[in-house]
Amino acid sequence: MKIYTRTGDKGKTSLIGGRVDKDHIRVQAYGTIDEANSFVGQAIAELDPNQFQDLINELEKIQHELFDCGGDLANVTGKGELKLKQEMIDFLEERIDEYIEETPELQRFILPGGVKPAALIHVARTVTRRAEREVVTLAKAEEHVPPLVQMYLNRLSDYFFVLARVINFRSGKKDIEYERSAIVFRSNRRKKKEGE
Repeated sequence: MKIYTRTGDKGKTSLIGGRVDKDHIRVQAYGTIDEANSFVGQAIAELDPNQFQDLINELEKIQHELFDCGGDLANVTGKGELKLKQEMIDFLEERIDEYIEETPELQRFILPGGVKPAALIHVARTVTRRAEREVVTLAKAEEHVPPLVQMYLNRLSDYFFVLARVINFRSGKKDIEYERSAIVFRSNRRKKKEGE
């Protein structure tokens, strides 16, 4: 198997249904998704399987789904079945809710960081946000941009935020609040308990 093909030497790349410049906004969008995926892989490499095997399993699942996002974006024809499914977004929402309950209550913005794998997940989060912005730009300019991709990326960045907090919490590392932050997160925990 050859890795190099020489077909992109003139600045063009192939999509499903056509060829475009390598700096085309569609290529930028799925390239940024690939960048986020790489940071997820680096975070996995830093997680101790003895302590975080459940998170490693989830992150590997998400890596496959990020490839699904890229594949769906690379299809300019609008034909064929999408790889990304609503249940993948539903899963992220379920995990977000569970991880919020696992971690200490939060009212203010926090600084990205903590233990190394948590810091890497924060990087993946910000890159995912950039990918989401690029997909929004792409959807304004072109047809055949699956709405589920934008939804998935939006939810994924929220998932990464709470996941980084879980990693820090399980590692005994306290999140550092942004010292000039107003109260930006309102608690639903008391309301839930009162309603139980």
